[in-house]
Amino acid sequence: MPYIVLSDELKINSKSKLTSTAYYTFGRTGNSNLNWNNAADPRPDYYRNLPSYSYSRDQVVFGDQATALWSANDPSTTQLDWDFMYFANSKNLATIENANGSGENLVGNRAKYIVEEYRVDPRRLGINSVYNTQLSDKLNLSVGVNGYNYVSRNFRVLKDLLGADFWLDVDQFAERDFSDPVIAQNDLTTVNKTIQVGETFGYDYDMHVVYADVFSNLDFKLGKKIDGYVGIDLNTTSFWRVGNLQNGKFPENSIGESEKQKFFNYGAKGGLVYKITGRHAIALNGLYQTKAPNVRNSYISPRTRDQVIGGLGSSDIASGDISYIVRYPKLQARATAFYTQYNNQIWSRSFYHDEYLNFVNYMLTGVDKLYQGIELGIEGNVTSTIVVSGAFTTAQYLYTSRPTATITVDNSEELLAEGKTVYWKNYKIGGMPQTAATLGIKYNSPKYWFIGVNGNYVADIYLDPNPDRRTAEALEGFVDTDPQVAQIIDQEKLANGYSVNLFAGYSYRLKGGQFIRFSININNLTNNKKFVTGGFEQLRYDASDINKFPSKYGYGYGLNYFGQLSYQF
Repeated sequence: MPYIVLSDELKINSKSKLTSTAYYTFGRTGNSNLNWNNAADPRPDYYRNLPSYSYSRDQVVFGDQATALWSANDPSTTQLDWDFMYFANSKNLATIENANGSGENLVGNRAKYIVEEYRVDPRRLGINSVYNTQLSDKLNLSVGVNGYNYVSRNFRVLKDLLGADFWLDVDQFAERDFSDPVIAQNDLTTVNKTIQVGETFGYDYDMHVVYADVFSNLDFKLGKKIDGYVGIDLNTTSFWRVGNLQNGKFPENSIGESEKQKFFNYGAKGGLVYKITGRHAIALNGLYQTKAPNVRNSYISPRTRDQVIGGLGSSDIASGDISYIVRYPKLQARATAFYTQYNNQIWSRSFYHDEYLNFVNYMLTGVDKLYQGIELGIEGNVTSTIVVSGAFTTAQYLYTSRPTATITVDNSEELLAEGKTVYWKNYKIGGMPQTAATLGIKYNSPKYWFIGVNGNYVADIYLDPNPDRRTAEALEGFVDTDPQVAQIIDQEKLANGYSVNLFAGYSYRLKGGQFIRFSININNLTNNKKFVTGGFEQLRYDASDINKFPSKYGYGYGLNYFGQLSYQF
């Protein structure tokens, strides 16, 4: 992503200067995805394609067959069947009436399956200016302004027709649910729009964010023992959506500029370092700030309309840490205790709901999180050529509130639920180890080469809990003694894991003073493929069959490596 920067430093006098920077960045990001219309879900891990689905319907023979194929890692079962998708597209001859709003019919193979790309193309123009002045031998003041104008274009592009002649740009769910065919149109300006490779379809909108910030920081010294700082921050954020397509389901609030959402926020921070001796010190830091909501989590369904979440507001953060620091020529160490509390955050996800046969938007407001724990780090020289290092952390990452859920269907403004309480309090935050350790040793040769190894261990990894399973509605029909209650509400803890990594390098000096450098890293030296690195509980949930939508897991890569060769002149 290109990044253009212009900087200027103005020295006002021997004690003051003004540093200003203007920047512009732009680029594109994209993620490929499969899409299908009036066709079976082709993903191997779709629940209907798994053995558990056959067993749940008492189809034991089919379940056993599927189990055998999965166990044998049969590609026809565990991988996408591209040949089938090409074949399905080649046999789907269709007539599209009034194609592209032309009044004429189009005959061709309408795509059942395609490869599409979700695009987010950002642009940001920003400025930053800081005035620094030395007020005295013990006081330094910084005052600055920071701001930017951010615009991202969000749209979908057709990447591959997989042998078909065209893709029809209609919402298949609205096409099924509404008798009026106009409602199903994703672009009312061109009804029955046929899409070719490289063309935009489905949705197209811009997100605008304008941010302005004023801040100051004062560094000070209290005698020879204490250094410190205090700072304050005031900022404003406004954002809005601009729709580039008029959607048939939401013709009034899908096109054009939406209402601007505006937020005023503030923050304060401070810290002290107490030097016990020249080798030992204690550091203390504290922060409190409010923060505007993230623009991407603020809209119920930005792809189709400009409707924002009810009760949208700023979150607040309180954070602090204290550290004991040791510095010797051959030994450095730090021990830190930390605490951070996030309040009033937004949680937003979209998923396909089998009961409603549609995409559902699931949004939580009032999400509070706590991160607290300790960290230890140490590095020491055993000899002039051997360095040993290690680190350890253990923590609690918890949800600390009972957030409120709002649930909507993507193709209508119907509220499936509003004000629904989610009992998330004291559940673990998933997706990260809450205990981790690493130990490494490195040999630095006087002849410009090095080699090292480090071992890593992680524990206390949890799957992030599905909010809908932690509601009163999810437990309707059960009594407290039912064994299914624990299956529904208990949080899954993953097995602990480890890895061993090897790294080495060599530098060769040429006669002219240039260097040729080579390095190689070999990760997961033991080829441990059983380590589950994370996963998630599916948001789809069926109270009548708890195991219908099992959790999904990610596994660590086996042995892998990379090398690097560089020339320095």
